[in-house]
Amino acid sequence: MSDDPGVELTNPSLEGDAELAFEGALRPKSLTEFVGQQKVRGQLQLLLTAASMQQRTPDHILLAGPPGLGKTTLAMIIAYEGNRPLRMSSGPAIQHAGDLAAVLSSLVPGEVLFIDEIHRMARSAEEMLYLAMEDFRIDIMVGKGAGATSVPLDLAPFTLVGATTRSGMLPNPLRDRFGFTAHLEFYADAELELVLVRAASLLGLAIDREAIAEIAGRCRGTPRIANRLLRRVRDYALVHGGDADLAAVHAALELYDVDEIGLDRLDREVMNIVLTRFGGGPVGLNTLAVSVGEEPETIESVVEPFLVRIGFLTRTPRGRVATAAAWRHFGLNNPQAALTLDVL
Repeated sequence: MSDDPGVELTNPSLEGDAELAFEGALRPKSLTEFVGQQKVRGQLQLLLTAASMQQRTPDHILLAGPPGLGKTTLAMIIAYEGNRPLRMSSGPAIQHAGDLAAVLSSLVPGEVLFIDEIHRMARSAEEMLYLAMEDFRIDIMVGKGAGATSVPLDLAPFTLVGATTRSGMLPNPLRDRFGFTAHLEFYADAELELVLVRAASLLGLAIDREAIAEIAGRCRGTPRIANRLLRRVRDYALVHGGDADLAAVHAALELYDVDEIGLDRLDREVMNIVLTRFGGGPVGLNTLAVSVGEEPETIESVVEPFLVRIGFLTRTPRGRVATAAAWRHFGLNNPQAALTLDVL
């Protein structure tokens, strides 16, 4: 306990539990509750219904797309819709074939195994997964050297759901073993408004349509970001004792460095480096990552997809290049364009 009677100690684990409870409450539980990705929802509904009618485990499913579009939520829904248990893991956690063998051998019949970031799984584990997905069997090596023998181990039928932000990094033999690949797309503003209305209702937050539309326009086409920004607006209104209206949205998002088109601090820093330090590019990914102090994978999977989508950045064989729209948005003169005019 604190000796200062004016200090109230809080339990960090309880705060974390509260945030996790919010996350859990916002996750849709079924395909009918899931907003957006209409084509993917229809494809999954058909696949799961057909499997249920034939009383078999559904085909293996690969969910591909940028972060925050609902891949983990869809994996949970796949298990829920089929009334099947769910086992969750991630590619970085499976760094040896033995790690994967331990997981696969403990699955019960019909279980859904979700592997997030499956492209980051160890190559030896990927090769073990080929046989497991196709024949529900793995070979365990017993012993070492010349005396080593392979012992086959039968597995319970299961459904593998893999999630990846970089499907091109998956080897073809693994990608081909998925019965269905779902490509998730960025959300339109109208879809994000529906996501926000649902989230506000679950959070018990009174917020007007104008404020909802403003948040939807700033969340980069991504439901995860939409829900996060909504919580920050809720916090701002709570702390300042006001309504969650348009003024609160503007003030809260300005405080958290989210501009009118959804660019955050890291986005602006990346564009500033490309525009000012490298004259608009081209600049290599590793050079850009070092310049902003981030990992190349963060730049490539988190920052670039949005900047490319809004037409601020292009990828070329020589590196990343800023577009004319980026120069205009940041109010800077493109020296290369001026040079071209001089030559003409």
